[in-house]
Amino acid sequence: MNPATLPPLVPALPELMLALGAMALLMFGVFRGPRFVHVISGLAIALLLLAAVMVVYLPGGTLTTFGGSFVVDDFARFMKVLALVGSAAAIALSTDYFDSLREQRFEYPILIVLSTIGMMMLISAADLIALYLGLETMSLVLYVLAAIHRTSVRSSEAGLKYFVLGALSSGMLLYGASLVYGFTGTVSFSGIARATAEQTSMGLLFGLVFLFAGFCFKVSAVPFHMWTPDVYEGAPTPVTAFFASAPKVAGIAMFIRGAIDAFPDIAPQWQQIVGFVAIASMLLGSFAAIGQRNFKRLMAYSSIGHMGFALIGLAAGTEEGVRGVLIYTAIYVAMTLGTFAVILSMRRKVGYVEDIGDLSGLARTHPALAFFLAVLLFSLAGIPPLAGFFAKFYVFLAAIKAGLYALAVIGVLASVVAAYYYLAIVKIMYFDEAGEGFEPMSAELKVVLGLAGLINLLFFVYPSPLLETATSAARSLF
Repeated sequence: MNPATLPPLVPALPELMLALGAMALLMFGVFRGPRFVHVISGLAIALLLLAAVMVVYLPGGTLTTFGGSFVVDDFARFMKVLALVGSAAAIALSTDYFDSLREQRFEYPILIVLSTIGMMMLISAADLIALYLGLETMSLVLYVLAAIHRTSVRSSEAGLKYFVLGALSSGMLLYGASLVYGFTGTVSFSGIARATAEQTSMGLLFGLVFLFAGFCFKVSAVPFHMWTPDVYEGAPTPVTAFFASAPKVAGIAMFIRGAIDAFPDIAPQWQQIVGFVAIASMLLGSFAAIGQRNFKRLMAYSSIGHMGFALIGLAAGTEEGVRGVLIYTAIYVAMTLGTFAVILSMRRKVGYVEDIGDLSGLARTHPALAFFLAVLLFSLAGIPPLAGFFAKFYVFLAAIKAGLYALAVIGVLASVVAAYYYLAIVKIMYFDEAGEGFEPMSAELKVVLGLAGLINLLFFVYPSPLLETATSAARSLF
């Protein structure tokens, strides 16, 4: 069917289906109570995966609706499927955790579905108003999720910190958006691009800086990373796993589309900002994680560093650079979800443990678990031939082709530093004295860990599906 003859709501069908499904699940949960939390979780996962299938089977080409403020192209399809799969995996990781705490929260999977609707809106946003609506729909749910463990002081503190700093970042983003609108006279990305092609004022550049400051907060890039370690450590572990995966996909998509679609003719100006942010994030993520003993806190600094590596591709400002970011994001989501599956399996009779020292001698007590965690850690460190190596290879290659040699060299050096703390965990698992073993893993954790481990281990055997899809997605923006 010709995109021009489609009914107006067809491009947004997956979002509408998720919204109606979330309302139905909420009613089901209210009337049936916490006893049916596993049924609601299963239905929520099915909804998210069905939405991913719908995204894939939407008519081809570029579709728009809502007056051009909502766009579905190959880039949006790629990022939406990634966000939906990440959200479904995050729900799967949570079931055993809330069972063990005897805190059945039927709202939890429904909140994730609602947040995912915001992510999908954000990924498809083609103007500043749609972008802000998607961002707040996603973020408001994240604040609630951080504090969902109501009897925990740490969880409540994490939610409050995230909310206060998130409100500050939203204010900065809105201020930047208002300046951009004031100096261009339009909120649509295509209109802003036309206006900036004609002339660029100092006020517009100020707006750009504030806009990018809001973007940096959402992907936890330096210097707006301050919330990440405390929120990752304080929030319930399945919530942290969710924060580290799907919302990062939406944040990166917002960053890419905002830069490439709205400001293509002033790329040299925003490339400087993105390059600085990438360098600062890589260095802070690499050095600050070295002294961490809490595994979740270490993963927070790791995520800051990985966002820095991903932004190298955007700093290149080319189609190849965007392709590198997309490949990096997909592999990062797999690595992160697998690692959090291991963190969620660190449970003893006394409850969950998070200290890296608790992994001591894991290779002797749980050899399969130690093997898969080692694979994921080597991949996070970027060691060939694992998927993490190729993720970094493609962004570094794009930077070199764009002439950003210093950025690529700093990235390689930061990778070497980061390898230290990943390999230190492998050393603890394989060479330290064995400690007390963990409780048996649930089936859901085994599935997520197994899939993530195999993707990272065998990616080099058949990388073409991801490479071709990412190439097509990047091309749709240029």
